[in-house]
Amino acid sequence: MSLINDCFMINNRPGQWLYKEIAKTQPIIDFHCHLEAKDIFENKAFENITQLWLEGDHYKWRAMRANGISEDKITGNACAEEKFHAWALTVAASFGNPLYHWTHLELAHYFDIHVPLNANNWHEIMLQCNEKLKSNNFLPRALISRSNVEIICTTDNPLDDLRYHQLLQQDPEFSVRVLPTFRPDDIFETDALRFSQFIERLAEASGKNIATLSDFFAALEQRVDHFHQVGCRISDHGPLEVHYLEISDEQKEQLFSRRLAGNGLSEEDRLAWDSMVFIALSGMYKQRDWAMQIHFGAIRNNNKKMFNRVGINSGFDSIHDQTHLASGLNALLNAMNEKNNLPKTIIYNLNAIYNDIVASAIANFQSGDEGIKSPLQFGSGWWFNDTRRGMVNQLNTLADQGLLSNFIGMLTDSRSFVSYTRHDYFRRILCDLIGSWVENGEVPEDREILTQMIRGICADNARRYFGF
Repeated sequence: MSLINDCFMINNRPGQWLYKEIAKTQPIIDFHCHLEAKDIFENKAFENITQLWLEGDHYKWRAMRANGISEDKITGNACAEEKFHAWALTVAASFGNPLYHWTHLELAHYFDIHVPLNANNWHEIMLQCNEKLKSNNFLPRALISRSNVEIICTTDNPLDDLRYHQLLQQDPEFSVRVLPTFRPDDIFETDALRFSQFIERLAEASGKNIATLSDFFAALEQRVDHFHQVGCRISDHGPLEVHYLEISDEQKEQLFSRRLAGNGLSEEDRLAWDSMVFIALSGMYKQRDWAMQIHFGAIRNNNKKMFNRVGINSGFDSIHDQTHLASGLNALLNAMNEKNNLPKTIIYNLNAIYNDIVASAIANFQSGDEGIKSPLQFGSGWWFNDTRRGMVNQLNTLADQGLLSNFIGMLTDSRSFVSYTRHDYFRRILCDLIGSWVENGEVPEDREILTQMIRGICADNARRYFGF
């Protein structure tokens, strides 16, 4: 039997039934990824499997470095064949790492290759993949459609004109909806020069003169409206930490004036600025019925030598820790709630030791007043946690502290057109977990309830939650 089959990663009879009969065929609502709308629109063929698999994939790059592969064969100028060989050698060393499973799920699902990639067969598999990539079935749009994707939400700068999203929406030959996500990291920029440059670009993009704090927020709201008109219903934020510091309206004006004049931020200024902007933006999201994502806890670009050599998003980021997270998160959510500015919110923590802190804080602000089930969501295992262990921990924590049945499920968080098998990976883990509860007699084998639960977590809950 091949490694990838309907029982792969599912070690109980109820879970195998849930996967084969329910989860396996559900559509994908990919509400957070890093694909580019331009790449989807242009629909260019991939030159080879190396380009498809290894370009921009810092997960693989980290593993290759750990396996003694030279940087020339990772991000450097080595040829595509040398890089694929280097990756194949790394795959064979990656038992226990999700990359091993992801690799073979992708080979099986997209290329119909069911033998493990290793040092002996790498060249044959490379040639098979490269030959198949010549087919129109491996163009970006075809890969998306073959993956049973219903919605894609990209990640976009507030100043983006969203031209390619609009072109895709006007294209009758592509039925998958590609929607933007508002990712305003530049608004939280601490460097005085880069912030000043952002203000200049914001004024140009919005057509507004920015001289006061109200001008600033009006310009931001114009960008939010532009995104909304193109179908955006989600924002995303990537702070290092979550905190809250209240200041007076007069202090807010003074703080903005200092920033506009090019002054730097003290630590207290930074906390106040982040809090003020978060509260203002959350109100804009709430007014438009958007969901707000918060991915926090990534400390980035730690290897300065390699950052200077190969740049950002290259595999030199790690998990951050934070003091007083519980008080900071609760205070921020409470401030939004008191101002009636708390939108639907999804919180992802990178540090798994905070699972219970985050999940219990979320439970403080759940409300059924607007008819939405679990408007505050404990987000799926993210980045270093989208492993089997990380996903099981997240699912168990959510079940402990909230309602797993209302969970909006998995996302790819990826730049790859073949990473949709991560949804399959998640669904297998989900079905194995719930199936084990049935097998152990912890929940009844009520197929109607179980079917509704699995369908909900795979796709239905996200479809209802976002209201695309």
